[in-house]
Amino acid sequence: MKRRVVAMAAVLAAVGAVWLAQDLYSPYRGYSGNVLLEIPAGEPAMTVAQSLASRGVLAHRAPFLALYWLGRSRHRLKAGEYMFDRPLRPLDIYRKLIHGDVYLHTVVVPEGSDRFDIAHIFHERLGLDPAEFLRLIGQGAAIHDLDPQAPSLEGYLYPDTYRFARGVTPSAVVAAMLGQFRHVMETKFREELAPGSARMHEVITLASLVEKETPDPDERPLIAGVFTRRLAKGMALQCDPTVIYAARLDGRPPGPITPQDLEFNSPYNTYRYPNLPPGPIASPGEASIRAALYPAEGKSLYFVSNNHHRHIFAQTLAEHERNVARYRREVALRHDTSEQPRGSRRASRLGESGRSARTRKIAKRTQQETSHP
Repeated sequence: MKRRVVAMAAVLAAVGAVWLAQDLYSPYRGYSGNVLLEIPAGEPAMTVAQSLASRGVLAHRAPFLALYWLGRSRHRLKAGEYMFDRPLRPLDIYRKLIHGDVYLHTVVVPEGSDRFDIAHIFHERLGLDPAEFLRLIGQGAAIHDLDPQAPSLEGYLYPDTYRFARGVTPSAVVAAMLGQFRHVMETKFREELAPGSARMHEVITLASLVEKETPDPDERPLIAGVFTRRLAKGMALQCDPTVIYAARLDGRPPGPITPQDLEFNSPYNTYRYPNLPPGPIASPGEASIRAALYPAEGKSLYFVSNNHHRHIFAQTLAEHERNVARYRREVALRHDTSEQPRGSRRASRLGESGRSARTRKIAKRTQQETSHP
């Protein structure tokens, strides 16, 4: 009797082993679309297997758990988010979890994003604490080997497409973005921008202004040329984005620029102070950095929007004021024929250094204070 029981047990064990082996190497997909499954830290293996089976990732729990029990002295299931988008064998799933092959979220940081934009982007995409992010960016020590004058990390968090796992820390994100900036400097601008030079500070600061003024790469050297000539003449740059940035640093929400904003006492306000601001106001991309390094030659000292995502340049204040008047007429005509498109108000702030009627007084004052005829 005992022999019969032992034999039966052996047969059952053999059958179970064969079944486990077959299941272990059989791809399975019991779901449609994709499955994004989060495994919390410290989750028991039994609970993990149940979650995988209930979501259709595993056909049966036993093969996966058998692997876990056999390897638990050497391996642990790692917490995180895991993406399943194709049939996988239990063996593949087990390996995915012990290697920590977690799902990486794509995060796009557009060119021209400032510290507030970046903090908002990572809060929305990965749930990072904006206050902690802003605290880290506000400290410039991490970039002082490249730019000893940097008052913060503003401008040095390179705009690019990144991939991060959920749970990444703000400090890790900042380190990755700084690392990408360093890589771009080393591979694209090694000859032009020596680490630790005053030139680095000036170029990145100017590039950030150029980046905020125009989205058109072909126009950026022209904008940089205007700013460079105004600096050489001691003229105020009168760059609207610096006014907006000064307001954001002061804790005020974005909105239409007011006369009070133009007079606001901030070193970032280039209507009030005739130099570059103390540091960058946003993250410039490669095209804007190159434009700041190689501004276009010419005589233009002013520019204003042409209402078609580009600008009209002028050499004299009188010519510029005619261009501003034309810009205002076109805007008024657009208002008469239809409602102002959503977002156009923002465009008139960020891209229109030509300034409208609200800047006439300041422009004339600047003309009187400089050598420009």
